[in-house]
Amino acid sequence: MLKGLGDISKLGGMLKQAMEMKQRIEELKEALGNERVEGSAGGGMVKVEMTGKMEVLAVTIDPEIIDKNDPQTLETMVRAAVNAATDKARELMETRMKEIAGGLNIPGLV
Repeated sequence: MLKGLGDISKLGGMLKQAMEMKQRIEELKEALGNERVEGSAGGGMVKVEMTGKMEVLAVTIDPEIIDKNDPQTLETMVRAAVNAATDKARELMETRMKEIAGGLNIPGLV
């Protein structure tokens, strides 16, 4: 008569696991704020340091590449360095998320 109740007890276990995973994700977000990645362009003439949460911490520009008659080159290098740092931060986040998920590819986690 109450055949489906066995599945309800499994639901409680699944909810507990989901809550534990949520807690681990929150801890991961906090930890990513303490990790650093760097992207560079122009052979290291432009460097961008950011956290694993994709917050820019520093932009370093070699004075030799600053040319007031050619701002586009500097703009291009800054954009490339930011994109490189962002890619590294994203890869770091994906790696850490996979560790939390036990290697499972869970859509929406990353």
